[in-house]
Amino acid sequence: MSNTSTRAQSEDHEQKSMSVNQQTPATAMTDPTPPRGWGVALPQLARGAVMGAADIVPGISGGTVALVLGIYRQLIEAIHLSVAVVLRILKADLRGAGAALKRVPWIWLGALGVGILSMVFIASGPLSRALATYPVELAGLFLGLIAGAIVLCWRQLEWPAATHYVAAAIWAVATFVLLGLSPASTAAGATPPWWAFFVGGAIAICAMILPGISGSFLLVLMGLYAPVIGAVAQRDLLTIAIFALGCATGIALASSALRWLLSNHHDLVIASMVGLMLGANRILWPWPGGLESTALELPGADNWLLPTVLAVLGFVIVLGLEAIGSRLSGKTAQAGPQDKATTESA
Repeated sequence: MSNTSTRAQSEDHEQKSMSVNQQTPATAMTDPTPPRGWGVALPQLARGAVMGAADIVPGISGGTVALVLGIYRQLIEAIHLSVAVVLRILKADLRGAGAALKRVPWIWLGALGVGILSMVFIASGPLSRALATYPVELAGLFLGLIAGAIVLCWRQLEWPAATHYVAAAIWAVATFVLLGLSPASTAAGATPPWWAFFVGGAIAICAMILPGISGSFLLVLMGLYAPVIGAVAQRDLLTIAIFALGCATGIALASSALRWLLSNHHDLVIASMVGLMLGANRILWPWPGGLESTALELPGADNWLLPTVLAVLGFVIVLGLEAIGSRLSGKTAQAGPQDKATTESA
């Protein structure tokens, strides 16, 4: 009897764990298996273009856009299938690597990547020039985008508790103080060392696994946003290759760890990210010099209006995307039980 009871409790615990994993923000109500065939290419190109436009703007997460587009779980599954190939190769398991290669949805993933990269290359030039010409105004827009992302992230807490408020406060204060001690310059003329682009790519790519966290925002925090945008705009292939290699390394090393953290310590991870974004508003504060320094100053009578309007606009854009994603997820969730009932009756 005791063995039967223990086994039943274990099975119940596993079912609850699976249920919790399915309720994390890394779940959209879609089939997690990416579709195959050339018919997916054009829709994926369009989705990739939308994600690429979001990825270059701090505050709008590519992961959030993937949720809105209904492909988030498929994207995570495709990433894990790709990482499995790399792991097999590193283990010198060539036969296993060949089998893993066949499971990767290359058309689906490749078309998405082409769409993302195309939009990044198209938009990087105008954005790089805007950063140099309108640093204060763009900082206002980015501040509003991050403010909206903070609200969005905090809503993802499943069971808010005092511990999460404390964690957010600690991360916010630490980030604010550290940015003041070592201000991160994102001026267009700054040229970080090559390894900084590698590390920046490895960290920024992890934002795709965390809806609500923007990879571009993490680049801003590290002082790499303008240099990366400038490198893309100037077609600096060496810098782009180093950054891309960092992205590939980061997603290979961190995807499983981040997935585990979200499954087992979801609320603490999200609260920490909220604190990080709160503290990082020091570098996003538009006055006096926008993104070019971490100095803080009250706005003047002649330069407060446009940055403030853009900040409000950015805030509304992020919350609007979240509302659209919630509505789409709700419709899909309602359709799911109906489909199941139809299948059972048939």
